[in-house]
Amino acid sequence: MNAQRRKKGKVKIPHTFVIICSMILLCGVMTWFVPAGQFDHQQVVVNGSSRDIIVPGSYHHVEQAPQTWQIFGAFLKGFQMQAAIIAFVLIIGGAFQIMNSSKAIDFGIMTFLRKSKQWESKGLVRKIGVGPIVITVTMIIFSLFGAIFGMSEETLAFVIIFVPLAISMGYDSITGLLMVYVSAHIGLSGAIFNPFTIGIAQGLSGIPLFSGFEYRAFIWMILTILIIAFALFYAAKVKKNPKASPMYELDAFWRNRTEEAAEAHFDYETPRAAWITFALVNIVLILFSVFYPMTTMTVGESSFTFPWVPVLTVLHALFGFFLLRKSCLYYVLEILLFTILFLVVGVLGHGWYVMEISALFLAMGIISGFAMGANASKVALEFIAGAKDIITAAIIVGLAGGIIVVLQDGHIMDTILYALAGTMEGSGKGMTASLMYLIQTCLNLFIPSGTAKAALTMPIMAPFSDIVELSRQTTVLAYQLGDGFTNMITPTSAVLMGALGIAKVPYDIWFKWWWKILLCFMLLGLAFLLVTVMVPLNGF
Repeated sequence: MNAQRRKKGKVKIPHTFVIICSMILLCGVMTWFVPAGQFDHQQVVVNGSSRDIIVPGSYHHVEQAPQTWQIFGAFLKGFQMQAAIIAFVLIIGGAFQIMNSSKAIDFGIMTFLRKSKQWESKGLVRKIGVGPIVITVTMIIFSLFGAIFGMSEETLAFVIIFVPLAISMGYDSITGLLMVYVSAHIGLSGAIFNPFTIGIAQGLSGIPLFSGFEYRAFIWMILTILIIAFALFYAAKVKKNPKASPMYELDAFWRNRTEEAAEAHFDYETPRAAWITFALVNIVLILFSVFYPMTTMTVGESSFTFPWVPVLTVLHALFGFFLLRKSCLYYVLEILLFTILFLVVGVLGHGWYVMEISALFLAMGIISGFAMGANASKVALEFIAGAKDIITAAIIVGLAGGIIVVLQDGHIMDTILYALAGTMEGSGKGMTASLMYLIQTCLNLFIPSGTAKAALTMPIMAPFSDIVELSRQTTVLAYQLGDGFTNMITPTSAVLMGALGIAKVPYDIWFKWWWKILLCFMLLGLAFLLVTVMVPLNGF
């Protein structure tokens, strides 16, 4: 990832690799001076799943484990720890390269742009513009996904679609990240029913599952409105003056690709291979329909059962038949659409995570390649080319994992948590809530996983809140807001580094552009938290 050229006299921020490696070295130095310690752990069942949690009051000192040559081993362990996300990033890159080689996505974007010019001459769309409508609708959808079922890693698959779309509409790669990655994580910050954060935290705190959702829904609405308003303001600024974007020079990659797509000749024929692929896919989907005739989708405490797989199978067959008669390009776009639909069904109905989602997108890429008439060797070469193009992002994800490894192997992770928790002693309700929020924010720099952080902190925070007569619901909200916001800036977040790598946005540029905006959201989060201390609210 090339660093952006700076004007003479300005401070040059180091390369992302240098930033992460420096953090690993700093953590290594800390293992020599920070006392080593650990909490005892126990297994408990939370919402039907076994969780490893801390035993409150069990912190004890252990033998010091200063890290020396082990720091270099931490790089390898970091790759092992983040292996699933690294593989996911590489598979996404390879799968979409296969699809891109068919020119179907470029065809879809160009078709959308041509249609949008027709829409802009009509009624309300003429006054507002297609771009702002697309940005608004997309951000609402992804924010809801984040708030309801905790969409995070899944956004990586959409960054590679929406960044070129944003560029094609006259915006920049940062706008594409705002549309997908940021909106989903704003949704996570205002999570209403997210089972991976709210569900686990409330379960460990001993309060009713998803209780207090009314106030969280209000928080989500305000946060979503604000991020959309900011995105629209920023996008309009960039469209008016493209050089106002900090990514103007580096976005040349995406602009060149868009120009090539605009000048490309699209083959509207449907090869025989497309019909054969279509038939085989339908056979597989019919088999899945037999094995999974009904799917129970769960959203919060509500669940409903419906034959989602059979219905999607029938729709795929009907739409695919008519689209193939027009062009194979339309059919490949249909494959992308139904991949997204099956993703939603899989996540909400069958508990899919990185492994299943990776398999789904890999299948999408292979099917797209064969449908366009490519042979197995051609599909393999395109996959390798896509994985190679995104390898930098994968390496960054692995390096970031090394930070956590050094803290854990040096036995100072629990010491940091214990010391932070100790700062709350003797504080009033408002100060305790504020310190909890600050602690969760700081811990997110070292433990970006929301589920892991809930299991680590809730057994300590929840009982402590009883001592100062603070609602456990407030404690959960402090965790939720502290976890959500900083995910969008901490270099230890595999999803952030993956998203930046896919969008080809250097971390230093992102940090410099985003930190002030993020600080405003964090201060707003603190205000939301303090309201629960001063005002009686349902569930708090």
